[in-house]
Amino acid sequence: MPTSESPRRSLRYEVRHSDRDAVRTIVERTGFFRADEIDVAVELVDEHLARGLASGYYFVFAEIEGAVVGYSCYGPIACTMASYDLYWIAVDPTQQGQGVGRQLIQATEAGIAAAGGRRIYIDTSGQPKYAPTRAFYERSGFRCAARLVDFYAPGDDRLIYEKVVAEEWKSR
Repeated sequence: MPTSESPRRSLRYEVRHSDRDAVRTIVERTGFFRADEIDVAVELVDEHLARGLASGYYFVFAEIEGAVVGYSCYGPIACTMASYDLYWIAVDPTQQGQGVGRQLIQATEAGIAAAGGRRIYIDTSGQPKYAPTRAFYERSGFRCAARLVDFYAPGDDRLIYEKVVAEEWKSR
């Protein structure tokens, strides 16, 4: 008898060699990134595969029936006491709007908090096509803390979003 249940989504934290292709495919399919940026996303997977946790790159993969449909990559910011960068969060376009990104953000925040992290930073572009990305960050509790004009290219500002994840730092 057919069922109307949606496929079960799960999270995975260990990095596998097959994640290289999954990350490349997801980031390419978003249509937001240049070839060199896509290569960087895959390089972070390679760095983790080569060095493990010593790489400073941590991952959360969202899967449906074993297929990766989204991921996040984060890590501590060097020379800070408790600040983290969320380097990448990407969801396959066929799965966007279904809670995958929200689940990845929540798992990433939990991992950062468990590691003693206090603040999370995310960089994104100020171009109009990134408006949905910025709206997602804002719905997730991030605020735009800085704008660096013409950072990526003329007319392409860098926006830095932040979120405080530990109460004792919220008063600052």
